[in-house]
Parts: sequence; C-alpha cells; structure tokens
Amino acid sequence: MEKILDIIKDEHLTFEQRVYSLARAAENMVDVLHLDDKIKKWMDKDIICDLAEGNAPYKPRYVVPDYQKFMEQGSQFLELSKPKDIWEAVNNLLILYKHVPSVTMVPVYLGNIDTLLEPFVKDEKEDVAKEAIKLFLNHIDKTITDSFCHADIGPLETKAGKLILEVSKELQNPIPNITIKYDKDKTSEKFAIQSIKTALAVAKPSFANDEIFRKDFNGDYAIASCYNGLYIGGGSYTLVRGKLSKLALEAKSKEDFFDNLLPEFVDRITRFMDKKTNFIVEESAFFKSNFLVKEGLVSRDKFTGMFGIVGLAECVNELLSLENSNDRFGHSKKADKLGEEIIKKLSELVNEHTNRYCEISNGHYLLHAQVGIDSDSGDSPGCRIPIGEEPDIYEHIVQSAPFHKYFPSGIGDIFKFDEMAKRNPKAILDIINGGFKTGLRYFSLYEDCADVIRITGYLVKKSEMNKLDKGVAVLRDTTVLGQGGRDNSGVLNRKLRGKDEYENGSKNV
Repeated sequence: MEKILDIIKDEHLTFEQRVYSLARAAENMVDVLHLDDKIKKWMDKDIICDLAEGNAPYKPRYVVPDYQKFMEQGSQFLELSKPKDIWEAVNNLLILYKHVPSVTMVPVYLGNIDTLLEPFVKDEKEDVAKEAIKLFLNHIDKTITDSFCHADIGPLETKAGKLILEVSKELQNPIPNITIKYDKDKTSEKFAIQSIKTALAVAKPSFANDEIFRKDFNGDYAIASCYNGLYIGGGSYTLVRGKLSKLALEAKSKEDFFDNLLPEFVDRITRFMDKKTNFIVEESAFFKSNFLVKEGLVSRDKFTGMFGIVGLAECVNELLSLENSNDRFGHSKKADKLGEEIIKKLSELVNEHTNRYCEISNGHYLLHAQVGIDSDSGDSPGCRIPIGEEPDIYEHIVQSAPFHKYFPSGIGDIFKFDEMAKRNPKAILDIINGGFKTGLRYFSLYEDCADVIRITGYLVKKSEMNKLDKGVAVLRDTTVLGQGGRDNSGVLNRKLRGKDEYENGSKNV
C-alpha cells in the first residue's frame, strides 16, 4: 500500500501518468504466472527482465491493428462509417487510437499514415490537407503522450507523406515516432532527401530496409514502438529480454558459456514467455471480447512473441577477458567473430523452441535486439558498440550489418551528425544505401543541436528534460525515461559524425 500512496503523492506526475502508475501497481499485487525459482533467481540477478509488463498480463504487449481495413469498413462498435473526406479520416483514426491498448496503455502503432490519408489528400486542396494533417499530428502528440507511439510512411512517395514530413519539421514534436519504409528502387530520391532533412531537424523518420523486412514478413509489415518489426493485424504477446552482459559474469569459461549457460538462458526465457503468452490467450479476456478482435482489425493467429537481448558487447568483452585477451567488441575481428557466434547459437536455440500460439512465425518467437531501459548502466543496447567507443561510420556499419539478419523484430544503430550535415543530406543517403546493401536493417539519425533527439528507440525534447531536471511535471512520460538514459547510459555522448567522416563514409560504403 505504501507504493500506492507514493504514487498518489508524487508531484512530478500528471493526472494520466498517476492513473497509469496506479493501474500497474494494482496489477502487480496479484500473481497468476507462478514463475519457478530458476526464473525468479535470474530475475533477481538482473539476467532476465520482463520490461514492466506486470504480473498479470491482460492485453498483448504490442497491438498492431489493420488500419487499412478500418478505413475501408469503419467500426460497428465505435459507430463510425467509412470516412468520406480528410476531416472524417483523421477524426476516425484519432477515435480508434483511443481504444488500442499496449504495454504503455496507449497505441504503439498508428498505421502507414501516408497511405491511409493519401486518398483524401488527393481530393483536397493542399492547404486544407496540410491543416488537417497538422491538427492530426499535434493531437497525437498532446494526447498519446508516450513516444513509443509509432507511425510508418513509404516506401512510395505520396502527397500525404510529403506533408507529414513538412508538418513534423514545423511542429517539432517528439510524438509520434516515425519510420520510412525505404527501398532505393521504390522510394524517390527527392522523398528520401526530404526524410533525411526532417530527421536532422526532429530525429524522425528512421529508415527501415523495406526489402529485408518484406522478405522476413512475407509481404507488408509494421514498424511499431521503438523499431519493432511485426505482422499487421497482429502484434506481440510479450517481450522478455535477457542480459547477455550479466549472463557472461556467470561463466567459468567460453565453453561453459556456450555449452551450459546459453541453453539455460534460452530455456528460462522461453518458458517465461510461454507462461505470459498462454495466460493472455487462454485466460485473459482480450481475445474473447475486445472489439478489435470481433471486427477483424486484429487476429489472434497473427500474433507472435519477442525474445529480446541486450549487452552483447559487454558479454563478448567479458568472455575474452577470461582468456586474458584485451580484444574488444567493435574493434577486433576476433571479438566481432565471437559476437556473431553467440548470436548465431542464440538464434538456433530460440528457433528450437515452439509455442502453439505463434503460428504466424512458424511457432517460433522472434529475436529482438532490445534498445535498453532508463535504469540500464553498463549494458549496451542489443548488439550495439558501446557509446564512446564507436568507430568511424564506415567501419561502424560494416561491423554492425552482419548481426541484422538474425533480428526480424528489430535491431538498429543511431548516428548523431553535426550541424553541417544539413548542407549535404545526399551524403547521408549514400551511407544509408550502402549500409542497406550490406544487410543493414534499420538506420536512425539526428542532429546534435536539435531539440528533439533520439534516446534509444524513442524520442524526447532536450528542453523538456531540462524542465524535469528542475522538478517541473512534463507532458510526455517518455521524458522521464530519456532522463534516465542520459544519466545512466550517456546517450547524449554518442560519437558526433563530422563532415569529413560522413563525406568519406558516403564514398566507401
């Protein structure tokens, strides 16, 4: 009860943040998963983490509605007909967003918003369409106050897509997060360059390798939350992550790590995921009664689960230290080779496990390179090179790309550019094209002096973090997480990519 009282008295929370916190506290008062002692032991050691999903999962972690279907059929439950113009289109979407649950209590996926709005933009004068999109995006930022909320655009250039980029730059809002599905052969260079200019101003959109994602998902797909690849009309029941960095500390040798610890790691996490998945499907009411299911906007058989990892870099460095080697991940072929051996073995072990409710992914959970949480310290996200140790951008991309094929549900690197990059966005596009050619799945960028920056997979405003530092309550709850990422993981200290580096990099990749 003391926790409840603390939430009620906390002056740093807005009313909505207080309500969400109280709901989480109430959920954690019950125990329905009945975890065994082995799983609990590794949770206590911080090797396994459920990423604040709670003790009694009553909805899937990520819900990815088929918004195109919604636009074509409306909703009987919401008493909404198929929209006839741009104003009804944005109004209908904003209404539906209020009813899409997730682990954050608000939607983590808003749809491919340019293709959803394009039919109505074509019928309107451009200034009217721009005003509607501006109000639409601003409404999202002010009511879905969590930047894990994610919209997609692309790969084709559209009038709506260009207006979304133009308005995003003007508004300077961190929400929603945006990804452009990019394919050099489908996306116009003009649209890609506009996307880079917008990303330098407001840290979005990020670039998703459309060709790789379409191959992995057998067609269209969603990028939700941070950079999570998921099936449209489905989502993810759960995301449980393991810290390879902490697991390595248990190892007596490299052989002990591969032969004993890594199989045990996968066994405990997949059993944990099974308990969550089975409870959501078999006992919670979501798939039995929610209108999203009844109206076919999501289908149970399009859901899967995500097996997350962090701390590969620290894991590799620890295992090498057991052999008295000073090689470091990101700076040594020996270390990088060991890193890929770990991920390859991990992928094989995860794919040996099946859950009957993951039909869409052939019964398997999908690997996910998790971006970290605010309290992490000394655990680099996914397979990233630690902040402060990043090599030049060309070497960085070549080192990172081989890991991306193992992570269909998300992996990526973040690059911080200097102010001069605005004068040469084509150089950045050359780097993205070269990176995608080498197998890179996802590329994020922002400009050092911008107010909106990328923390890990989400965005915050520096000015809002400054307010929080002074004890002032702020609108967006992810600002608190950004503060933790800044203080514990040093996310503001990413290597600054200067003119010489990105111009040379664009010639080499």
